[in-house]
Amino acid sequence: MTTTQPPRTPLGSLPPREHLRLGQIATVLDVVVPVYNEERDLEPCVRRLHEHLARTFPYGFRITIADNASTDRTPEVAALLDDEIDEVTAVRLEQKGRGRALRTVWSHSEAPVLAYMDVDLSTDLNALLPLVAPLISGHSDLAIGSRLSRSARVVRGPKREFISRTYNLILRGSLAARFSDAQCGFKAIRGDVAVRLLPMIEDTGWFFDTEMLVLAERAGLRIHEVPVDWVDDPASTVQLVRTAADDLKGVWRVGRALATGGLPLDRLARPFGDDPRDRELSGVPGGLARQLVGFCAVGGLSTLLYLALYSLFRLGVGPQLANAGALLVSALANTAANRRLTFGVRGRDRALRHQAQGLVVFAIGLALTSGSLAALDAAGGQASHGTELAVLVAANLAATVLRFLLFRAWVFPDRERPDDVGAPRPHATPEHNDLTRSAR
Repeated sequence: MTTTQPPRTPLGSLPPREHLRLGQIATVLDVVVPVYNEERDLEPCVRRLHEHLARTFPYGFRITIADNASTDRTPEVAALLDDEIDEVTAVRLEQKGRGRALRTVWSHSEAPVLAYMDVDLSTDLNALLPLVAPLISGHSDLAIGSRLSRSARVVRGPKREFISRTYNLILRGSLAARFSDAQCGFKAIRGDVAVRLLPMIEDTGWFFDTEMLVLAERAGLRIHEVPVDWVDDPASTVQLVRTAADDLKGVWRVGRALATGGLPLDRLARPFGDDPRDRELSGVPGGLARQLVGFCAVGGLSTLLYLALYSLFRLGVGPQLANAGALLVSALANTAANRRLTFGVRGRDRALRHQAQGLVVFAIGLALTSGSLAALDAAGGQASHGTELAVLVAANLAATVLRFLLFRAWVFPDRERPDDVGAPRPHATPEHNDLTRSAR
């Protein structure tokens, strides 16, 4: 059967989410089961999963066995299942790593909804349809099973429970993550999101899941959580200490990349879709209200910084030098904050140019505030420190209005994104060359 796929996503930004055109797609869901030396559990797992999907899932599906360089009979079992069951496909990778397996198979898959689950099937399969339904309907971009949700029912030892909750607390404290369970082996993602997100993920092991979720959340994508019933597999071969160490290294790496703006998260930006508040109105510049709110918030904080610096510098120098020094430092911080928070410009591209333009705007503000101080001095008499601050606040209000207009029209103007319709799936990575699909 010929599969008709939805149009490819441009590289500029993601389009609004919409319900999949299910009548035109033969295979809606591709469930990946990554395995390493699972000759005993693989066959019962796949047969049970296939029976469940055939009985409950209303659309076309495929189960992909991703063998991570197994050294036992796992490849033979996978090939047997591939031959016997039409909806099962076996994939062999010559390198280990769950993240590597998922990225490889998901990158090759043409299914609009991609999912994975652990071979032990610790998660109750009744949660599978609720997991992928928000992705099919267009409501969400990613979906995860959560063992830490209040309504989840979990059976596992205290050691794993402690490690899981501690890890998620670390994510919340260090990366400001809001999702509740990063490590549950039960997740799904829309194909158009995977096209953009997978090339940005560096990890090839167990941290793959966390990195995917953190980047998606920071880009503003919607993550749907499903409470699950979960029973721990006592025979699990996961090395907890090594995995925890690798995860902490990953947290540091991702946190540093986010702090330095080294990730092109704007490629994952999504509009609100058909929300009436997001529709274009004639004569009203798009995003003006949001930018005004962001600019005022940044402006308020930078004004407090400016006044604190002025008061500090005034202890050692005259009012003109104190004003110039405080305005310069606060202007640099103001430009950087507005660049990222108000106008949504990320990464290092044109950062120096933006700061240079910001300094020109700073010079105009300096002229206004310095002129105000000069006028106060020309008025005669020894003005008090409070009077100086009042005059500077008034001058800064005038400079702020002008600064916003210059920022919006000159420093960070609205630009139409390039039309990259027909963008291909991610380019093949080295591990793709080691991938071989079993012959039917």
